[in-house]
Amino acid sequence: MAIPGLKKPDHIGFTVPNLEQAIAFFREHFEFELAYEFGPFASTDDWMQDHLNVHPRAEISKIAVMSAKGINLEIFEYADTIERNKAAPNNADVGGHHLAFYVEDMDAAVSYLKEQGIEVLGEPTIMNEGPTEGESWVYFMAPWGMQLELVSYPKGKAYAKNSSVTLFDPR
Repeated sequence: MAIPGLKKPDHIGFTVPNLEQAIAFFREHFEFELAYEFGPFASTDDWMQDHLNVHPRAEISKIAVMSAKGINLEIFEYADTIERNKAAPNNADVGGHHLAFYVEDMDAAVSYLKEQGIEVLGEPTIMNEGPTEGESWVYFMAPWGMQLELVSYPKGKAYAKNSSVTLFDPR
């Protein structure tokens, strides 16, 4: 049994070292729109620890919420009031993650990233077998070290021929 009343994902939240830089990055390269900003938040009791699983004296400088064309981004900037890990986790780290964007033309998208001085990790990988046959993908890095990905599968993925589960398809 699922959570009663469960609908669809609402947002993805993550922390960045510079909120204004992150807003500008997503606005400029992805045309995401800033809906609102709010904060700061801090507490003199254990509220931050009890509710957000952070140090009790952690302080959120500001939060921005952006429309990301199909899902919302909730972006946090914490103040340097406590000692914390400032390195972004990589995919092998517990809590490692990435945010993937569908593109129609992988070559054009990769060229754009490179022209903008955005670090692209290797060349696009083309999947020629298995459930992801028909997909190409490549990772790239946000200025603050967060891993992002471009994916493309203009003719779909092979899994769809044999699966009763339909994945979300941004095409």
